[in-house]
Amino acid sequence: MSAIALTLQSHALLSQNARANGMVLGSDESTHHPTAEKRISRGSMDILIEGAYRQLFFHTFKADRNLTLESQLRAGQITVKEFVKGLVLSERFLGGVYGCNGNKEVARHLVERVLGRQIHGEAEAIAWSIVIGEKGVGAMVDRLLSSEEYSNNFGEDTVPYQRQRVLPGRRLGNKPVNLTLPRYGDYHRQVIASFPPTQSGGFQVNGSLPPEAVRKVWYGLILVGGFELVRVLASIVAAMLATGSN
Repeated sequence: MSAIALTLQSHALLSQNARANGMVLGSDESTHHPTAEKRISRGSMDILIEGAYRQLFFHTFKADRNLTLESQLRAGQITVKEFVKGLVLSERFLGGVYGCNGNKEVARHLVERVLGRQIHGEAEAIAWSIVIGEKGVGAMVDRLLSSEEYSNNFGEDTVPYQRQRVLPGRRLGNKPVNLTLPRYGDYHRQVIASFPPTQSGGFQVNGSLPPEAVRKVWYGLILVGGFELVRVLASIVAAMLATGSN
C-alpha cells in the first residue's frame, strides 16, 4: 500500500493592517540581515554565524555552537540555509525546544525562529502540530525551509531575521520574539513549579527524604565499606613492612 502524502491543514492568515500584532518597529535588529551571497571576509562570516545563533538560540553560548557546521559553512561546503537546517535539527536545539514543549509550542518556536514572523494564531499552530505528530520535527523543518515564504525572504544565503514593518498606526512595537517565546511550555513549567525546593536550593521530586529503614541500610553499607577499606589498607601496609624486613 503506498503512503498518502500529508498536506498542511489550511488556516486563515491574521489581519495585516496597522493594528495587527506580530511586527515590531525599528530596533537593534533592524539592520541585522547577514548574508553570504558573495564571498565574504572572515569577520563578516563571524557576524553571519553569530546572527544565526542569535536568531535560533537567542544567544551565542559556547556550549550551543556547532563547530562542524561552522567549518563547513566557512569552507563553502554548505549554504546558509543548510547551516540553519543543521542548527535547528541539532541535538542542542531539539533538546532545548522539542524536549521542553508540546507540539503546538514547538511549531510556534520553529515558525517564529525560522520564518522570522509570529505564527498566524492557533489555527497555524494546530496545522503544524499535526505535521510534527505524523511526520516528526524534521518534516516540519524541511517544509519551512522549502516554502515559498522562506525562499522569497531569505533564499539560500541569508540568515533568517525578525521581519519588521513600520506601522504608522501604532506608537510601539511588540516585545522581541526572544521574550515572547518561553523555553518551557505551560505544562513543563507547572511540573517544575510542583517540585518543592530543598535547603540546598535544588528540587526534590517527592518532597521528602527516603524512608528511615532505607536510610539505615544505606548507613550500614557505608559503615561496612569503611571497615573493609581500613582492613585492606592495613593488610597492604603489613605486607609492605614484612617485605622490607626480609
